[in-house]
Amino acid sequence: MVRKAVLPVAGLGTRFLPATKAVPKEMMPLVDRPAIQYVVEECVRAGLDDVLLVTSTGKSAIPDHFDRRLDLEQALEAKGKDEELAVVRQLAELAQMHSIRQGEQLGLGHAVLMAAGHVEADESFAVLLGDDIVDPAVPFLERMVEAHERTGRPVVALMEVPHDQVHLYGVADVEAGERDGEFTIRRLVEKPDPADAPSNLIVVGRYVLPGSIFDVLRDTPPGSGGEIQLTDALETMAAEEPIVGIRLDDERYDTGDKLGFLKATVQLAAKRDDLGDEFVAWLRDWLAEQDA
Repeated sequence: MVRKAVLPVAGLGTRFLPATKAVPKEMMPLVDRPAIQYVVEECVRAGLDDVLLVTSTGKSAIPDHFDRRLDLEQALEAKGKDEELAVVRQLAELAQMHSIRQGEQLGLGHAVLMAAGHVEADESFAVLLGDDIVDPAVPFLERMVEAHERTGRPVVALMEVPHDQVHLYGVADVEAGERDGEFTIRRLVEKPDPADAPSNLIVVGRYVLPGSIFDVLRDTPPGSGGEIQLTDALETMAAEEPIVGIRLDDERYDTGDKLGFLKATVQLAAKRDDLGDEFVAWLRDWLAEQDA
């Protein structure tokens, strides 16, 4: 049974400077909660209640967010702010949170390898990248976990993009799998020329992996950018036996750049029961004013 998740959050977030000079990118709020909280909540919904944060210097605010804050709790209790107090306490009860520092960022594969001391070699685990936020109403990670437990193979999330964009991503060479939206992957191609791309299905930031990936990563030499790439290790495993891809057909918010972050904020706010109707009405009025 998959119960552990690894969240690589060691990056510098340079696309969001100067905001990220002192605040981790993962702590920037989407409406009223930091982006990383959406990812941890996704883990918990899928039954993954043991979460390892792979952090770096200057990222202590992330584990702090999921820890107790007694002075704040006491202040809220004294003021009778019971609803806010419950929200703050709930954060510390979401999951078993752990953290480890990645002293030097040597690629996603290296970040995943940092979890080898926390995840046993005979355990399976999920890897979730914080830039990709999946619609909270969609049980996508649950589908990935089920596919891994059924097949025993690594499972990666796939998404269709226009052919002229495949050169920006890792692309999967696929065949139809056992179920609708499921594929077998024999090969992964990193940032191919569109004319040579085996498909328009790209790998996005969700993986469910067996613990045997650690030995493969240890033997994986640095690849693109001089870094240890998780894609290269998966390519090695796919060459031995096909791995599984699950297509994400539902909403995915890419918060990796400013425009994507703004879109995600607007879309998530519009779906909120407590904010959505009023926010969308204001947005329509404001856009009408701009058009006029």
